[in-house]
Amino acid sequence: MKFKFWGVRGSIATPGPSTVIYGGNTTCIEIRTDNDELIILDAGTGIHRLAQELLKQASINAHIFMTHTHWDHIQGLPFFSPIFITGNQIKIYGGLDPVTGQGIERALNVQLQYSYFPIREAELNASIEYKTIKPGELITIGSATITPILLNHPVLNLGYRIDCDGKSIFFTGDYEPLYNIYQANNSEYANYQSFIDEKQQEITLAVKDVDALIVDSSYTTAEYISKKGWGHGTYDSAIRLASLANTKKLFFTHHEPTRSDRQLELIYQELLHNNPNLTYQIMLAKEGIEILL
Repeated sequence: MKFKFWGVRGSIATPGPSTVIYGGNTTCIEIRTDNDELIILDAGTGIHRLAQELLKQASINAHIFMTHTHWDHIQGLPFFSPIFITGNQIKIYGGLDPVTGQGIERALNVQLQYSYFPIREAELNASIEYKTIKPGELITIGSATITPILLNHPVLNLGYRIDCDGKSIFFTGDYEPLYNIYQANNSEYANYQSFIDEKQQEITLAVKDVDALIVDSSYTTAEYISKKGWGHGTYDSAIRLASLANTKKLFFTHHEPTRSDRQLELIYQELLHNNPNLTYQIMLAKEGIEILL
Protein backbone atom coordinates (compact mmCIF):
# COMPACT_ATOMS: atom_id res chain seq x y z
CA MET A 1 0.00 0.00 0.00
CA LYS A 2 1.18 3.52 -0.76
CA PHE A 3 -0.18 7.03 -0.37
CA LYS A 4 0.53 10.44 -1.84
CA PHE A 5 -0.21 13.96 -0.61
CA TRP A 6 -1.96 16.20 -3.17
CA GLY A 7 -3.05 18.88 -0.67
CA VAL A 8 -1.73 19.62 2.83
CA ARG A 9 -2.92 23.16 3.60
CA GLY A 10 -5.76 23.99 5.98
CA SER A 11 -8.70 26.38 5.80
CA ILE A 12 -7.92 28.07 2.48
CA ALA A 13 -5.65 27.41 -0.48
CA THR A 14 -2.49 29.54 -0.32
CA PRO A 15 -0.58 29.47 -3.62
CA GLY A 16 2.43 31.73 -3.86
CA PRO A 17 6.19 32.03 -3.44
CA SER A 18 6.14 31.30 0.31
CA THR A 19 4.40 27.91 -0.05
CA VAL A 20 6.04 26.34 -3.10
CA ILE A 21 8.00 23.74 -1.10
CA TYR A 22 5.28 22.21 1.07
CA GLY A 23 2.33 23.27 -1.05
CA GLY A 24 -0.65 25.57 -0.90
CA ASN A 25 -3.50 23.24 -1.90
CA THR A 26 -6.07 22.10 0.63
CA THR A 27 -6.51 18.53 1.81
CA CYS A 28 -6.40 15.56 -0.54
CA ILE A 29 -4.62 12.22 -0.09
CA GLU A 30 -4.42 9.42 -2.67
CA ILE A 31 -4.10 5.82 -1.47
CA ARG A 32 -3.29 2.88 -3.72
CA THR A 33 -3.53 -0.73 -2.61
CA ASP A 34 -1.16 -3.37 -3.96
CA ASN A 35 -3.99 -4.32 -6.34
CA ASP A 36 -4.18 -0.67 -7.49
CA GLU A 37 -7.57 0.06 -5.97
CA LEU A 38 -7.94 3.85 -5.68
CA ILE A 39 -9.03 5.44 -2.38
CA ILE A 40 -9.06 9.22 -2.00
CA LEU A 41 -9.30 11.00 1.34
CA ASP A 42 -11.01 14.41 1.06
CA ALA A 43 -11.54 16.60 -1.99
CA GLY A 44 -9.81 19.88 -1.25
CA THR A 45 -8.19 21.88 -4.04
CA GLY A 46 -5.42 19.27 -4.24
CA ILE A 47 -7.81 16.83 -5.92
CA HIS A 48 -7.63 18.92 -9.11
CA ARG A 49 -3.95 18.02 -9.61
CA LEU A 50 -4.69 14.39 -8.81
CA ALA A 51 -7.39 14.45 -11.49
CA GLN A 52 -4.88 15.51 -14.13
CA GLU A 53 -2.82 12.42 -13.37
CA LEU A 54 -5.85 10.15 -13.38
CA LEU A 55 -6.87 11.35 -16.84
CA LYS A 56 -3.93 9.35 -18.18
CA GLN A 57 -5.90 6.19 -17.33
CA ALA A 58 -8.46 4.68 -19.71
CA SER A 59 -11.14 4.54 -17.03
CA ILE A 60 -11.33 5.42 -13.37
CA ASN A 61 -12.94 3.64 -10.43
CA ALA A 62 -12.46 5.96 -7.45
CA HIS A 63 -13.65 5.76 -3.85
CA ILE A 64 -13.65 9.22 -2.22
CA PHE A 65 -13.97 9.33 1.57
CA MET A 66 -14.93 12.72 2.97
CA THR A 67 -13.92 13.50 6.55
CA HIS A 68 -16.33 16.45 6.72
CA THR A 69 -17.91 19.10 4.52
CA HIS A 70 -16.10 22.32 5.39
CA TRP A 71 -15.17 24.17 2.21
CA ASP A 72 -11.45 23.45 2.29
CA HIS A 73 -12.17 19.70 2.19
CA ILE A 74 -14.77 19.67 -0.58
CA GLN A 75 -14.09 22.67 -2.80
CA GLY A 76 -12.07 20.68 -5.33
CA LEU A 77 -14.85 18.18 -5.99
CA PRO A 78 -16.53 20.06 -8.90
CA PHE A 79 -13.06 20.32 -10.51
CA PHE A 80 -12.37 16.59 -10.24
CA SER A 81 -12.53 16.10 -14.01
CA PRO A 82 -13.22 12.32 -13.98
CA ILE A 83 -16.81 13.14 -12.92
CA PHE A 84 -17.43 14.55 -16.41
CA ILE A 85 -16.28 11.44 -18.32
CA THR A 86 -18.62 8.64 -19.37
CA GLY A 87 -17.58 5.23 -18.10
CA ASN A 88 -15.86 6.43 -14.94
CA GLN A 89 -17.23 5.18 -11.62
CA ILE A 90 -17.04 7.49 -8.62
CA LYS A 91 -18.31 6.51 -5.18
CA ILE A 92 -18.41 9.20 -2.50
CA TYR A 93 -18.60 8.26 1.19
CA GLY A 94 -19.38 10.44 4.20
CA GLY A 95 -21.34 10.77 7.42
CA LEU A 96 -24.90 11.80 8.14
CA ASP A 97 -25.15 15.48 9.00
CA PRO A 98 -26.95 15.70 12.38
CA VAL A 99 -28.13 19.26 11.60
CA THR A 100 -29.67 18.73 8.16
CA GLY A 101 -30.32 14.99 8.50
CA GLN A 102 -28.83 14.54 5.03
CA GLY A 103 -25.96 12.41 3.76
CA ILE A 104 -22.79 13.28 1.90
CA GLU A 105 -24.72 13.80 -1.36
CA ARG A 106 -25.78 17.20 -0.04
CA ALA A 107 -22.23 18.56 -0.42
CA LEU A 108 -22.14 18.01 -4.17
CA ASN A 109 -25.79 18.99 -4.58
CA VAL A 110 -25.03 22.39 -3.03
CA GLN A 111 -21.74 22.95 -4.85
CA LEU A 112 -23.29 22.27 -8.23
CA GLN A 113 -26.18 24.65 -7.80
CA TYR A 114 -26.31 27.01 -10.75
CA SER A 115 -25.53 30.01 -8.52
CA TYR A 116 -22.12 28.58 -7.69
CA PHE A 117 -21.05 26.47 -10.66
CA PRO A 118 -21.89 26.52 -14.38
CA ILE A 119 -22.49 22.76 -14.69
CA ARG A 120 -25.39 21.13 -12.89
CA GLU A 121 -25.16 17.74 -11.25
CA ALA A 122 -27.55 16.28 -13.83
CA GLU A 123 -24.97 17.06 -16.52
CA LEU A 124 -22.22 14.90 -15.02
CA ASN A 125 -21.39 11.94 -17.26
CA ALA A 126 -19.65 9.58 -14.83
CA SER A 127 -21.56 7.08 -12.74
CA ILE A 128 -21.68 8.71 -9.29
CA GLU A 129 -22.89 6.89 -6.19
CA TYR A 130 -23.19 8.20 -2.64
CA LYS A 131 -22.91 6.14 0.51
CA THR A 132 -23.70 7.42 3.99
CA ILE A 133 -21.53 5.66 6.57
CA LYS A 134 -21.53 5.44 10.35
CA PRO A 135 -18.67 5.49 12.88
CA GLY A 136 -17.37 1.97 13.43
CA GLU A 137 -18.91 0.64 10.22
CA LEU A 138 -16.41 -1.42 8.19
CA ILE A 139 -16.21 -0.69 4.47
CA THR A 140 -14.41 -3.12 2.18
CA ILE A 141 -12.86 -2.00 -1.10
CA GLY A 142 -10.99 -4.85 -2.75
CA SER A 143 -8.18 -5.78 -0.38
CA ALA A 144 -8.68 -2.71 1.86
CA THR A 145 -10.82 -2.28 4.96
CA ILE A 146 -11.77 1.28 5.92
CA THR A 147 -13.00 2.05 9.43
CA PRO A 148 -14.46 5.50 10.22
CA ILE A 149 -14.29 6.97 13.72
CA LEU A 150 -15.98 10.12 15.03
CA LEU A 151 -13.51 12.86 15.97
CA ASN A 152 -14.01 16.27 17.58
CA HIS A 153 -14.53 19.23 15.23
CA PRO A 154 -17.22 21.96 15.00
CA VAL A 155 -19.01 19.86 12.37
CA LEU A 156 -19.41 16.11 11.98
CA ASN A 157 -15.90 14.81 11.23
CA LEU A 158 -14.83 11.24 10.54
CA GLY A 159 -11.27 10.01 10.83
CA TYR A 160 -10.42 6.95 8.74
CA ARG A 161 -8.27 3.92 9.36
CA ILE A 162 -7.29 2.01 6.23
CA ASP A 163 -5.93 -1.54 6.66
CA CYS A 164 -4.60 -3.25 3.56
CA ASP A 165 -1.84 -5.58 2.41
CA GLY A 166 -0.62 -5.97 5.99
CA LYS A 167 -0.16 -2.19 6.39
CA SER A 168 -2.27 0.58 7.89
CA ILE A 169 -2.91 4.33 7.69
CA PHE A 170 -4.98 6.62 9.90
CA PHE A 171 -6.07 10.11 8.84
CA THR A 172 -7.81 12.40 11.30
CA GLY A 173 -9.25 15.00 8.97
CA ASP A 174 -9.71 18.13 11.11
CA TYR A 175 -9.35 17.18 14.75
CA GLU A 176 -9.04 18.97 18.07
CA PRO A 177 -8.50 16.70 21.09
CA LEU A 178 -11.26 17.14 23.64
CA TYR A 179 -10.54 19.34 26.65
CA ASN A 180 -12.45 19.83 29.88
CA ILE A 181 -14.72 22.85 29.59
CA TYR A 182 -15.29 22.93 33.38
CA GLN A 183 -13.04 24.24 36.12
CA ALA A 184 -11.65 21.65 38.53
CA ASN A 185 -13.90 22.89 41.34
CA ASN A 186 -17.05 22.52 39.24
CA SER A 187 -19.33 19.59 40.11
CA GLU A 188 -19.43 18.61 36.41
CA TYR A 189 -15.65 18.42 36.04
CA ALA A 190 -15.15 14.78 37.03
CA ASN A 191 -17.98 13.43 34.85
CA TYR A 192 -16.81 15.36 31.83
CA GLN A 193 -13.22 14.27 32.38
CA SER A 194 -14.37 10.64 32.47
CA PHE A 195 -16.04 11.18 29.09
CA ILE A 196 -12.83 12.73 27.68
CA ASP A 197 -10.70 9.85 28.99
CA GLU A 198 -13.07 7.28 27.52
CA LYS A 199 -13.04 9.01 24.14
CA GLN A 200 -9.24 9.25 24.19
CA GLN A 201 -8.98 5.52 24.81
CA GLU A 202 -11.33 4.87 21.90
CA ILE A 203 -9.26 7.02 19.55
CA THR A 204 -5.97 5.53 20.73
CA LEU A 205 -7.32 2.03 20.10
CA ALA A 206 -8.48 3.03 16.60
CA VAL A 207 -5.03 4.40 15.77
CA LYS A 208 -3.02 1.70 17.55
CA ASP A 209 0.06 0.37 15.77
CA VAL A 210 -0.64 2.08 12.42
CA ASP A 211 2.24 2.36 10.01
CA ALA A 212 1.37 5.97 9.15
CA LEU A 213 -0.60 8.50 11.19
CA ILE A 214 -1.62 11.71 9.39
CA VAL A 215 -2.83 14.33 11.87
CA ASP A 216 -4.27 17.84 11.85
CA SER A 217 -1.42 19.87 13.38
CA SER A 218 -2.46 23.41 12.61
CA TYR A 219 -0.99 25.22 15.61
CA THR A 220 1.95 25.45 17.92
CA THR A 221 1.13 25.07 21.60
CA ALA A 222 1.55 28.83 22.09
CA GLU A 223 -0.81 29.62 19.20
CA TYR A 224 -3.42 27.20 20.48
CA ILE A 225 -4.11 29.35 23.55
CA SER A 226 -6.05 31.83 21.41
CA LYS A 227 -7.46 29.17 19.04
CA LYS A 228 -9.03 26.82 21.58
CA GLY A 229 -12.35 25.49 20.38
CA TRP A 230 -11.65 26.22 16.72
CA GLY A 231 -11.44 22.50 15.97
CA HIS A 232 -7.77 21.95 15.24
CA GLY A 233 -4.85 20.26 16.93
CA THR A 234 -1.24 21.13 17.67
CA TYR A 235 2.09 19.55 16.82
CA ASP A 236 2.41 18.47 20.44
CA SER A 237 -1.07 16.90 20.57
CA ALA A 238 -0.20 14.94 17.40
CA ILE A 239 2.97 13.63 19.04
CA ARG A 240 1.03 12.61 22.14
CA LEU A 241 -1.45 10.62 20.07
CA ALA A 242 1.28 8.96 18.03
CA SER A 243 3.15 7.99 21.19
CA LEU A 244 0.07 6.58 22.91
CA ALA A 245 -0.89 4.59 19.82
CA ASN A 246 2.61 3.26 19.05
CA THR A 247 2.60 4.49 15.46
CA LYS A 248 5.56 4.03 13.13
CA LYS A 249 5.44 7.29 11.16
CA LEU A 250 3.73 10.59 12.02
CA PHE A 251 2.86 13.20 9.40
CA PHE A 252 1.86 16.72 10.44
CA THR A 253 -0.71 18.20 8.05
CA HIS A 254 -3.43 20.86 7.65
CA HIS A 255 -0.70 23.50 7.69
CA GLU A 256 -1.98 26.86 8.92
CA PRO A 257 -2.64 29.07 5.85
CA THR A 258 -0.39 31.93 6.98
CA ARG A 259 2.52 29.56 7.62
CA SER A 260 5.39 29.89 5.13
CA ASP A 261 7.72 27.10 4.08
CA ARG A 262 10.48 28.68 6.15
CA GLN A 263 8.25 28.85 9.23
CA LEU A 264 7.24 25.22 8.82
CA GLU A 265 10.87 24.17 8.63
CA LEU A 266 11.76 26.14 11.76
CA ILE A 267 8.90 24.52 13.67
CA TYR A 268 9.97 21.09 12.43
CA GLN A 269 13.56 21.58 13.56
CA GLU A 270 12.34 22.70 16.98
CA LEU A 271 10.15 19.60 17.25
CA LEU A 272 13.12 17.38 16.46
CA HIS A 273 15.21 19.19 19.06
CA ASN A 274 12.51 19.00 21.75
CA ASN A 275 11.66 15.34 21.13
CA PRO A 276 15.00 13.51 20.74
CA ASN A 277 13.76 10.19 22.14
CA LEU A 278 10.79 9.45 19.92
CA THR A 279 10.65 5.85 18.72
CA TYR A 280 8.99 6.79 15.42
CA GLN A 281 9.69 9.14 12.53
CA ILE A 282 8.02 12.56 12.38
CA MET A 283 7.58 14.46 9.10
CA LEU A 284 5.82 17.47 7.63
CA ALA A 285 3.24 16.49 5.01
CA LYS A 286 4.36 17.83 1.65
CA GLU A 287 2.55 18.00 -1.67
CA GLY A 288 3.85 15.44 -4.17
CA ILE A 289 5.49 13.13 -1.62
CA GLU A 290 4.60 9.45 -2.12
CA ILE A 291 5.10 7.02 0.75
CA LEU A 292 5.38 3.28 0.21
CA LEU A 293 4.52 1.33 3.35
